[in-house]
Amino acid sequence: MAGDTPTMIVGCTGGGSNFGGLSFPFIREKLAGKISPRIVAAEPASCPSLTRGEYRYDFGDTAGMTPLMKMHTLGHDFIPDPIHAGGLRYHGMSPLISHMYELGMMEAVAVPQTECFAAAIQFARTEGIVPAPEPTHAIALAIREALKAKETGEETVILTALCGHGHFDLPAYDQYLRGEMVDEVFSDARLAEAMATVPEVSYP
Repeated sequence: MAGDTPTMIVGCTGGGSNFGGLSFPFIREKLAGKISPRIVAAEPASCPSLTRGEYRYDFGDTAGMTPLMKMHTLGHDFIPDPIHAGGLRYHGMSPLISHMYELGMMEAVAVPQTECFAAAIQFARTEGIVPAPEPTHAIALAIREALKAKETGEETVILTALCGHGHFDLPAYDQYLRGEMVDEVFSDARLAEAMATVPEVSYP
């Protein structure tokens, strides 16, 4: 409807369903050579499965009841810190998105929680919509990229998806506005502990 072709696509990622729905139609066009947008996954800094996880076979659930799937994982025993974006607190990434990431079809950036809520406030004041904590990761990254484009003068069309409202997350906004929100530090020790329980699979 806008009549524009995005030069950049940004979406939040937890397990990958929202990001896959947003980006895959454009990946098809990219593979066909029709367009060439940057495609970027925005994930929580405290649960960074793409930027810090390993690409290997793992279970999709904590109990280890699912089939083994090749994906970027922090280990099925990994318990993320209690951030407000509950929908993004998942140890692994969709096998399809993981494969596209390995092929270099997309990028990933881990975004801290406080930056996300700062972007959410700016978005709410500008658009009149209070976003859920999950899409604030993409909003924060979109704002970053828009400011870069403003500095360089590069013409940029950024597409993102607002996948939920924040009406049930107002206590989180209250915590941020009171200055009580913190960015959890990603624990390498906990990551190593969780990865130690991931099965060793020799199949490629």
